[in-house]
Amino acid sequence: MNEEFSGKDSIPIISTGCPVTHCGNHDLRLNQLAALYSISQVLSCSLDYHGNIREVLGILDARVGLGRGLISVVEPNGGLLVQLVHGLPSGGPGAVRYQAGEGIIGFVLENDCSVVLARVGDDARFINKTGIYDPALPVIAVPVKASGVLKGVLAVQAQPADEARLQEHAHFLEMIANLISQSLRFSLQIEQEKHIMREERDRLRRTVRLQHGFDSIVGRSAVMRRIFEQMRLVAKWNTTVLIRGETGTGKELIANAIHYNSPRARGPLVKLNCAALPESLLESELFGHERGSFTGAIGSRKGRFEQADGGTLFLDEIGEISPTFQAKLLRVLQEGEFERVGGSASIRVDVRIIAATHCDLEAAIDRGDFREDLFYRLNVMPLYLPPLRDRPEDIPGISRHLLAKIGEEQKRKLTINDQAIHRLAQYNWPGNVRELENCLERAAVLSEDGLIDSSLIRIPALERPWARNAAPAERKDSLPGESPPEVESERQRMEDERQRTESERQRLIAALEQTGWVQARAARLLNMTPRQISYRIRTLRIDVKQF
Repeated sequence: MNEEFSGKDSIPIISTGCPVTHCGNHDLRLNQLAALYSISQVLSCSLDYHGNIREVLGILDARVGLGRGLISVVEPNGGLLVQLVHGLPSGGPGAVRYQAGEGIIGFVLENDCSVVLARVGDDARFINKTGIYDPALPVIAVPVKASGVLKGVLAVQAQPADEARLQEHAHFLEMIANLISQSLRFSLQIEQEKHIMREERDRLRRTVRLQHGFDSIVGRSAVMRRIFEQMRLVAKWNTTVLIRGETGTGKELIANAIHYNSPRARGPLVKLNCAALPESLLESELFGHERGSFTGAIGSRKGRFEQADGGTLFLDEIGEISPTFQAKLLRVLQEGEFERVGGSASIRVDVRIIAATHCDLEAAIDRGDFREDLFYRLNVMPLYLPPLRDRPEDIPGISRHLLAKIGEEQKRKLTINDQAIHRLAQYNWPGNVRELENCLERAAVLSEDGLIDSSLIRIPALERPWARNAAPAERKDSLPGESPPEVESERQRMEDERQRTESERQRLIAALEQTGWVQARAARLLNMTPRQISYRIRTLRIDVKQF
């Protein structure tokens, strides 16, 4: 008697030179035992359900002579879908389904019992939908149950044998179905979870697309309608976009809308405020770094360009980067490749660039502060966002939109009357939409019943005595339509202070991220003492991550 080893386990396949099913009971049981051991190994070593079942059907054929194996699973509608068939050419029988009571497979589903037929072609229930079974040979079909619930049907074709041998095959096949049932249960759970995750993903995508759609940007003025049309046109292509406008005009909102309405919407949208980081951190943040490339680089890290591969990279305040770094950025935009800090391998990325700035880049070029070649590389499709004072007709719509947003946060309905709208329209809004939103949120806090009237619109410039008693045009030191110099100076000082605070906050967070939130390392990176960085973390209200 020859012994052959499968390579997967140490139990031999016993070959006697005669068909497997014609051997003695002792040989058959040895073969069944070897097959059972191999099948248990296959099912316990992997979560690949389809791959596992293919191997199981192959083992049944090779070691026990139960060929042309078929496994079908119960569908939500109560029918059976044939998933895998052993012994067919590639492609299989296609999508074959059985209803309860239909054919031998359907009979097992309907009656939840095993079926053993000595000659399947003689049975009136035999319809052979898959076309794999020989009508002259026996067929054995057994239910596959998990936790007492029928989940599928396992069917095989055996060689001719007496009734006792076929019953022994059926008993063995029921044991195999028990083993398969656990794998099938896990597979169905995984498929259900994947389905739930896909639905959740699609729902979130629809929500994001709705939130960042063109319709979410409020503006009925002619200039805004023209910008919307340009956004719709440029969103379809991978063209680089340069968004220009004063602080608070909604440049990031435009970038969101372009990305989420482009073919890259399924890819990531990665954002970086270039003004918030010093040049030493900016290079690492954009290009990434290798382990040991500088003090505190305890591991390799992907930069924003790699994170945005296949999607969009939004570079805010692009006019604030130094001429040295501009040259490095220009190479990435031209070649589409870069090296990590401390690395030598070139990394290629597929990234769409949307940049934004409030700076006068043409004046910066004349001063030598901004590279002309980088300007032309970025300025492929310029979008100019007008300040709020140039489109007062949009103030009512924007105000109501912002109040709805604030109302959602406060979980109540907020309304604004015409007198309050008229008061808002009297102001020039140097802080643009951001300043308007702050004013409305302040009014909402002061309103007990949710109604915003003119008395709740607190604009310091309008409440000063000279602002109430004299029109701007009557003052000798201001032009018609302009705010007095004192007001502009105060506004500029407050805006500069806000920007400095935000810049310092982002710089601290970037240093902490880079050093694994170890404050001492971040302090050394920023040339600060641990006491100083601890104080700034508290005053800037930075939530320190714990590891």
